[in-house]
Amino acid sequence: MHDGCTMETFDALHAFRSFRDSFYGCLGRRADALFELTDALLAADAAPSPVHLSLQASHRRGWGSLYAALANGTIDAEALRDLLARVPFAGAENEPPVYAMDVSVWDRCDAETSPERGFYYHPSRHSSGQPIVAGWAYQFIARLNFVRESWTAPADVARVHPARDANEVAAEQIEAFLGRSAVEGRLAPVFVFDAGYDPVKLQQGLAGSSPCQILVRLRAGRSFYGDPSLSDPPANIGRPRRHGPKMRCSDPSTWPEPSAEHACEDAGYGVVRVRAWASLHPKVASHKGRGSRGPLPIVVGTLVLVEVERLPRGERRREPRVLWLWWAGPEGTEADLGLLWRAYVRRFDLEHTFRFLKQTFGWTNPRFRYPEQADRWTWLVVAAFTQLRLGRASVADMRLPWERQYEAGRLTPTRVHRAVSTLLGRVGTPAKPPKPCGRSPGRPKGRRSGRAKLYPAIKKSA
Repeated sequence: MHDGCTMETFDALHAFRSFRDSFYGCLGRRADALFELTDALLAADAAPSPVHLSLQASHRRGWGSLYAALANGTIDAEALRDLLARVPFAGAENEPPVYAMDVSVWDRCDAETSPERGFYYHPSRHSSGQPIVAGWAYQFIARLNFVRESWTAPADVARVHPARDANEVAAEQIEAFLGRSAVEGRLAPVFVFDAGYDPVKLQQGLAGSSPCQILVRLRAGRSFYGDPSLSDPPANIGRPRRHGPKMRCSDPSTWPEPSAEHACEDAGYGVVRVRAWASLHPKVASHKGRGSRGPLPIVVGTLVLVEVERLPRGERRREPRVLWLWWAGPEGTEADLGLLWRAYVRRFDLEHTFRFLKQTFGWTNPRFRYPEQADRWTWLVVAAFTQLRLGRASVADMRLPWERQYEAGRLTPTRVHRAVSTLLGRVGTPAKPPKPCGRSPGRPKGRRSGRAKLYPAIKKSA
């Protein structure tokens, strides 16, 4: 250990180097080119396209090998998922395991020769007057912590085929993730979802899997029903009731007494009041054909209402609104209301990660033709972001004169990205140096590539 290097810095540097060696082992064909592409992504300030990354000093190969690696290289995705699940998240070791899950869209509106595109909602881009785009959708699982910062720990990512339901893919991702990750403590991990997910489908998809908790935001104005035994018996003899007293979220007069309640004082939100109603269920709409028979399932969970006194600084121009959540956990466990409301508040850190990956790393800038190339690029971007997180404690703050000063180990992803190139020179690279192979003969004379096949974007059937 050299002078000026503390034990904490040495351990962080060792973890950084160990991850790089393990990541290199997850790369198959054209591993050296893929690894150097990741290093170039870390060292570059901004890259409008992948070919500009070949100009970085850490990328010792030509620009042709860059595209050849993305087109023909291989990555062991399962081994990389196992590696990401084992990487610790500094600052969250003593916290309950909470994960955010959400979809981010890679828009490819004009890529008519790219297969497996679908139509997805987009908050800022429009097509024919509608907030939708054609492209690829990637679903992330990221570990959260309860420190007020913009870091998350992406642990898994999967491309959602447009013909499949995102809720089904999410349930499969969670089940596979629980099988490969070692969950700390006795508390089942919490997976937090935004309002675009269906809590009933998620709960049904996770039935029989390893113990976990789901927390889903609900749209305003929904209705739920209690135990049918609480309703008055029917006047006439007939089929037993399947739904009990109705609770309308928009009508407080229909609310029964909560089964649990929590109140606390928060520096950003002021007085926080959380109420929960257990053993409720929504009415499930039928998605089967007309010829199907049988009763629709009854999915029971806990309805959670979060009310805050004010919004944090920077958002206080808006009035705080009530937040309705749906919670479901292992049988016999009760909802920890103090944990749940904080877990959903931290879910928005994943939006910061998406913005950083797109704006700084240029995740969705490349215009690949095939989705397999986009998958490889996505894994490289996730691996690069993980290296930033591991290198946070080992780099010095290279802040500009007008920027705020942060404590050691509390640097933002942008600050770490600015200084991580100095760290790459210290740890070295496991990639082998390039070997000259001469000039490529190119396309044979008189041969034409032909017109590319067109693939219309896939529309989901009702």
